[in-house]
Amino acid sequence: MGWRETWQRIIPSRTIPRTRWRSEGSRWRSGPRTFVVLIFGLWLFGTGEAMLFDAALGNAPWTVFAQGVSVRTGISIGLATFFTSVVVLLMWIPLRERPGLGTIANAVVIATALQVMIGVLPTPESFGWRLAQVLGGIALVGIGSGLYLTTNLGPGPRDGLMTGIHLRTGIAVTPVRLSIEVVVLAIGWLLGGTVGIGTVLFALLIGPSVGYGLRLVGWLAGAREELPPGDAHPELEA
Repeated sequence: MGWRETWQRIIPSRTIPRTRWRSEGSRWRSGPRTFVVLIFGLWLFGTGEAMLFDAALGNAPWTVFAQGVSVRTGISIGLATFFTSVVVLLMWIPLRERPGLGTIANAVVIATALQVMIGVLPTPESFGWRLAQVLGGIALVGIGSGLYLTTNLGPGPRDGLMTGIHLRTGIAVTPVRLSIEVVVLAIGWLLGGTVGIGTVLFALLIGPSVGYGLRLVGWLAGAREELPPGDAHPELEA
């Protein structure tokens, strides 16, 4: 094996592997195996977000926003996350984005997992353990993303907003995603959401985490063929 092949095996994946459970055709039709992978991946995603929340070192931008809404309205952070997803989905309408089963499941399962796992996970006291929990949460979000993205059942509400703006304006994905995250983070912070080192680490590491999550899932699934770059998840083609 040459150095190029070795390098390709160790860098984060930039495309979505074709797995045995990948749904073909309609975004609304799913076999039992595909559905299980979808739900499991989204639950891991929500659990990773909960790990960041319980570490209390700063949340991911959208969780900062949901926490701010929760602080101002008195509703639970899980419910705030779900309502945020609904509002974002309504923003898809003028962008003419198409949802799928994965889109709806994303809104429901991640919000549920976040709310449930916040009450289940331990809250570490020392800074070292809290930092470790942040890093573990980011890794879990990456693995969860790798699982749910390979089902091919539609993007999550936030991903669809990003791709919709990108397609309708012609602005590159990276500045679109960055602008959305900055605006959401600023509003969430003003509303009372927690911003800290965990927020910074999430912003810096989530891209590589998703890339390695996809590579890990592809390796575990024995996937050899990958989607061409044009069909890859936009976050990875920034």
